[in-house]
Amino acid sequence: MVFLVMLVIAAAVVVLVMRAAAAQGGGPGGSGGIGRPGAGPRPPRPPKAQRPTRPVAPDDDPEFLRELERRAKRDDGSLS
Repeated sequence: MVFLVMLVIAAAVVVLVMRAAAAQGGGPGGSGGIGRPGAGPRPPRPPKAQRPTRPVAPDDDPEFLRELERRAKRDDGSLS
């Protein structure tokens, strides 16, 4: 019974130590992590390049709508 209580207490201590290390940025995934001995803080990442925004559908594209209007004005009613 005493062994089980000691095991639970040890697990709680380990969890608290890991949370404290992660809160200070020293845990896995933080700068200067445990898995990187001798490594300093990581340099900041460059900003991600933003993809140019495009219309979702042709009816949202002003250029497409202008072209449709131009064709409708030019069209004499024939289907070809």
